[in-house]
Amino acid sequence: MEYFLQQLINSLTLGSIYGLIAIGYTMVYGIIGMINFAHGDVFMIGSFVSLIAMVILGVGTGAFLPLALLVVLFAAILITSVYGWTLERVAYRPLRGSFRLAALITALGASIFLQNFVQVSQGAKIKPIQPVIQGGFTFFENGSLVVSLSYLQIFIIIITIILLSIFSYIISKTPLGRSQRACEQDLTMSKLLGINVDKTISITFIIGASLASVAGMMFVLYYGVIDFFIGFLTGIKAFTAAVLGGIGSIPGAVIGGLLIGLIETFWSAYFTIEYKDVAVFSILVIVLIFRPYGILGKPEVEKV
Repeated sequence: MEYFLQQLINSLTLGSIYGLIAIGYTMVYGIIGMINFAHGDVFMIGSFVSLIAMVILGVGTGAFLPLALLVVLFAAILITSVYGWTLERVAYRPLRGSFRLAALITALGASIFLQNFVQVSQGAKIKPIQPVIQGGFTFFENGSLVVSLSYLQIFIIIITIILLSIFSYIISKTPLGRSQRACEQDLTMSKLLGINVDKTISITFIIGASLASVAGMMFVLYYGVIDFFIGFLTGIKAFTAAVLGGIGSIPGAVIGGLLIGLIETFWSAYFTIEYKDVAVFSILVIVLIFRPYGILGKPEVEKV
């Protein structure tokens, strides 16, 4: 039972990271119906920016930790937001009226470009960092079996809950959210009603990139190692979470992220770790076959 509880805590932490990335997928798809496969690489860039900022500020080596982490977070959000806006403006907007396959190919091309850009600029080696946030609560200890909740895990879960609440409020209660929901219904009619569709979509990409940068910073703090390829696999898992929760639904994205984290963690704990990715992607196949609109998603009804 104690081992189960520890794995449950670990899965909630991992699922929170997936959930934050999945929100970016679901917001973009909800408005323009496109899967931004470069979103995982924006998360990867956020991780690298966070790592570089931590090294520059000397985080963990005497710097005032809360203020230093706040500066790191601001730097990651700022730079990844620029990447998100640039991707939308350069790679996606010119193809918005084209057939869907063109946008999909562009998204894959943008992903490959960002991967190689980071590989060339930062090198292909794994980048490690010393633990920054240490300590926590120990609930049970019996020899090698320990049930604990670290301060870092608490920080990650709380930040996810806060951001989910903020962006759920933005979507449901603010003029920006109303514009996003109008664009989700019909882009052409939204233009006729005076909504600045280009601005709304750009802001959506910026918000998604910002959330990915927060997840990137959490990933660095939690795992302590990154490389230029982490965005691909993590991004695909976050996309799986978005589909599982119901792509287009922000709460669904977080629920999907938590479920994917649960599946991956418990599979690694009770079965063989080599097949944890197979288990995750098998869930994607099953969902697409039996419930393609996800847990909280709604089936699309085409009016004729």
